[in-house]
Amino acid sequence: MFFSKETFKLKVIYFDLLKEYGETWSMRRYHEITIKTEPFNPELLSGLLWELNPLGIVELDDSLIVSFDADDGIVANVKTYLQHLTDEKIIDFFSFASEICEEKNWNEEWEKNLKVIKVTNKIVIKPSFRDYSPAPNEIVITIDPKMSFGTGEHQTTKLMLSMCEKYIEQKSKVIDVGTGTGVLAIAAVLLGADSALGIDNDEWCYENALENIAQNKVQSKVKFRLAEIENIAKSDFDILLANIQKDVLLAIADKLAAKITRGGKIILSGLLFTDETDIVDCYTKLNLALIDMLRLDEWISLVFTKL
Repeated sequence: MFFSKETFKLKVIYFDLLKEYGETWSMRRYHEITIKTEPFNPELLSGLLWELNPLGIVELDDSLIVSFDADDGIVANVKTYLQHLTDEKIIDFFSFASEICEEKNWNEEWEKNLKVIKVTNKIVIKPSFRDYSPAPNEIVITIDPKMSFGTGEHQTTKLMLSMCEKYIEQKSKVIDVGTGTGVLAIAAVLLGADSALGIDNDEWCYENALENIAQNKVQSKVKFRLAEIENIAKSDFDILLANIQKDVLLAIADKLAAKITRGGKIILSGLLFTDETDIVDCYTKLNLALIDMLRLDEWISLVFTKL
């Protein structure tokens, strides 16, 4: 997908890798390292720690649990890496504890970390293996994320879905750039859009998104393509959704603006509140006007309309 390792924001990361590694992978020995830092910025830390190729990362309230293949040198490597972050003043200090664990069922751990999430008063996201009885007028979206971003738990997904609920209109034609699990595209049609196209440049995301549209029975209205924005010829979308980090949103701003009709809207997230000025400066130079902003913790969503 469109997230770089440096800004990767996946929170539920004990994922199912059995497709790639086979059944024996789930029962082998591994290092489990618990890391605490001050300040504790889990999105930044997990993004940076992916450079060390962990098996998975789980975010807790005050720490990260990072798992690696059993390797005598990995603890020293993690310590060196964290010391580098301290030296560069990215963190003030750190502590960690390490243990070797055996016979972990990773598929089971992946499932344990996924729960029913009430995103708004109207939108609920649940994994396929959780039961949920919806209240009247609730929209329930079934998402099994595998390795894709978009479980509904992260603030940026919540912000995007809140904006979708506010701005998606009946008969809208929607494009979701960097679709991940496909949750935004699926939500768009369940909220009344006539069609939604989700694009991503990651094959895992593409395959996962196809599974999720089948689970939600929206194949007739939601389509996915393994593609970049420049590969999309159409430029008549009413709504463009993009939950991507700042550097990419800046780099492809002109391409995104070209895909919507006059009066159409671009809904963005994947942004920290400190990114607002740069994004607004860039997008308002493209015949777009900022019409809405929503903040959740340190994250924001911005809505522009084409003049």
